[in-house]
Amino acid sequence: MKTLIKNATAVNEFRIFETDVLIENGVISKIGRDIDTSGCQLIDAEGKYLLPGVIDDQVHFREPGLTHKATIATESRAAIAGGITSFIEMPNTNPQTTTIKKLEEKFDIAAGTSHANYSFMFGGTNDNLEEVLRVDPKSCAGLKLFLGSSTGNMLVDDEKILEKIFSSTPMIISAHCEDEATIRTNLEKYRAKYGDDIPIKFHPVIRSEEACYLSSSRAVALAEKTGARLHVFHLSTARETELFRNDIPLREKKITAEVCVHHLWFSDEDYDSKGTLIKWNPAVKTAVDRNGLWQALLDDRIDVIATDHAPHTLEEKRNIYTKAPSGGPLVQHALTAMIDAWHQGKISLEKVVEKMCHNPAILFQISKRGFIREGYHADLVLVDPKQPNTVERTNIWYKCGWSPFEGITFQSAVTHTFVNGALVFDNGKFTDVRNAMRLEFDR
Repeated sequence: MKTLIKNATAVNEFRIFETDVLIENGVISKIGRDIDTSGCQLIDAEGKYLLPGVIDDQVHFREPGLTHKATIATESRAAIAGGITSFIEMPNTNPQTTTIKKLEEKFDIAAGTSHANYSFMFGGTNDNLEEVLRVDPKSCAGLKLFLGSSTGNMLVDDEKILEKIFSSTPMIISAHCEDEATIRTNLEKYRAKYGDDIPIKFHPVIRSEEACYLSSSRAVALAEKTGARLHVFHLSTARETELFRNDIPLREKKITAEVCVHHLWFSDEDYDSKGTLIKWNPAVKTAVDRNGLWQALLDDRIDVIATDHAPHTLEEKRNIYTKAPSGGPLVQHALTAMIDAWHQGKISLEKVVEKMCHNPAILFQISKRGFIREGYHADLVLVDPKQPNTVERTNIWYKCGWSPFEGITFQSAVTHTFVNGALVFDNGKFTDVRNAMRLEFDR
């Protein structure tokens, strides 16, 4: 079947322009006006923005082993409702993705259940260097290192092993950077005063600016020393942004950075109302930090916007501080949150598309995705900029059933999502089509 999207306002490659787009056999076959409509399924996009499908380079979909929180099926479904057509999932599942066998098992699960295109990161530890070096960079998104023990026991704290990994792997190394010793010292200080029920407002003091900067700066220095390709996940402080360059194009950068939607949206002023629902690692910090992250995003020291989607049940999140897990669900609302930032004059639509669609594709060398181009896979999203969308329990698609954005009315809504040319989400309803593919990499 051929599909023709007519009268769209496309946002692509730093341009906004009126166009029609023809989809054939899952691929964008023609972009332009006066395309022959014969034999086509027609979709009138008058008044809507047409974007490339969002590529989220950091999600935790909890499968295998933690499926009471989420599954690849449930969270990829929520993702397409939010305009995310491709995701890269993290290795801290149960069991952890630290062997080739476990990596391929996750690919098998996704092949049978995912609604969005998929890839996975391989997890590095203190004792799996041989497995790391066996991973094929052309078939795996990259290597994930926890340089702070955010989750489970994946902390890589052996300096010799760390340097050997940086020196040896050709893969992109994506790092969670928080200094574990600093965090432990801070935690014990507040535990001595409050016990386990530490007020949540101290979370950004415990997981402090210092902890983030110490770890990020060490990782950057090690990458510079070894020549490794380093991508630093979820910056949360203004100070860290000073470590990154904006004087060369992304394709020439060896060291890149990401910011997540929650660090751009919330600040420590929100802990009073949101409590542990906005407990993330790294922590949401001050309004000054948030402003610094925005500035670095706009001036291109930060290259990518992602979600770090990491759902937990409400029962788990409502525990006292030391028992409440960090993380929250975001894939369904990340794009509309960033388009709200456009409505507020904080960012252009072209920049939103650059950071959420183009740059993840460039950075991870994803084949034929992230752009509206002839010959590319037809991963496309239509957004109505004048369709208010209030986040409520009744319209949340996450398995955990809640969102940190509950009660917020976004000014825009995702109306249609196409994955490899198939319409998979249509005006609030999912179609019966599941058309996801394993991501391929031009490496």
